[in-house]
Amino acid sequence: MKRRVLGGTGMSVSEFALGTMMLGVMGNTDHGESVAMIHTALDAGINFIDTADVYSAGESEEIVGKALKGRRDEVVLATKFGLPIGSDDNRRGGSRRWITQAVEGSLRRLGTDRIDLYQMHRWDPFTDLDETLSALSDLIRAGKVRAIGSSLFHPEQTVEAQWAAERGHHHRFRSEQPPYNVLLRGVEATTLPAAQRYGMGVLTFGPLGSGWLSGRADPTAGHRNAGAATPLFDQAEPGNRAKAKAVGELTELAAEAGLKLAHLATAFVLTHPAVTSVLLGPRTPAQLTDLLAGADVALSDDVLDRIDEIVPPGVNLNQKDILFLPSTLGDKHTRRRPR
Repeated sequence: MKRRVLGGTGMSVSEFALGTMMLGVMGNTDHGESVAMIHTALDAGINFIDTADVYSAGESEEIVGKALKGRRDEVVLATKFGLPIGSDDNRRGGSRRWITQAVEGSLRRLGTDRIDLYQMHRWDPFTDLDETLSALSDLIRAGKVRAIGSSLFHPEQTVEAQWAAERGHHHRFRSEQPPYNVLLRGVEATTLPAAQRYGMGVLTFGPLGSGWLSGRADPTAGHRNAGAATPLFDQAEPGNRAKAKAVGELTELAAEAGLKLAHLATAFVLTHPAVTSVLLGPRTPAQLTDLLAGADVALSDDVLDRIDEIVPPGVNLNQKDILFLPSTLGDKHTRRRPR
């Protein structure tokens, strides 16, 4: 498994990383099988594991902690904070009060005394960024955290965070974690250049586009949302029809190149010079084994040019696949002057 340096941290991480959102009640509830999957990933050369306090309400972190007993030093361990934990408004966001509580909970569940990369799961519009960076910098000085990063920040938020760190003489975010795949290329025009500008590592997730690029004849088959009331695969949605057309063309291209579609999809993500690691998020051992088999796939310029013809650079085929809107768009009251 090839490795790349994570931003300016000096930490060497594998090009494939193991994302663990699907371990626990949100996906695979079998702890023994989940632990075995983590060990399979480590044995295959993956040295970077990513989780979050909100995944399965902390269960994912507990599973990771079990798996790393006796192997903690082999791993660059990342987790996240910031999304709501329960209904208490003080158990979310980037306040010093919550950060100091959240990190202790993660350390306990992970069974470790340090977190290598502690990521802010979303921008917090209600907390002064100086407050957040100050608290995170104190964690680094205390040795509980080695480096800090962000997740799903808009590019202007990334820039503001870098400036705030410089102004306040705080430690700065060293990585960003956006969704990125062949069908969702908008970050190529915004997030990825911003990360490159500031020397940040980029940890992408969703390389298979929620199953669209899995290579299954029916992308909904076997997907955790299959049969659920979700617009994810609704062909009445124009963006999904565009995705279906592109997937058909990409499937033909993969076959011509002698590749599985899933392997073409993950290799595509790693081609971008801004990307440090692509997070694999398997739910089953079979899914993990299949993805690991594509670790050494490299795409030729001809194949990459064909991909660009099918889905142009910087284009999101379905704008509704963007996971969240800025607070200024999501809340109508921010766009309407009081009467």
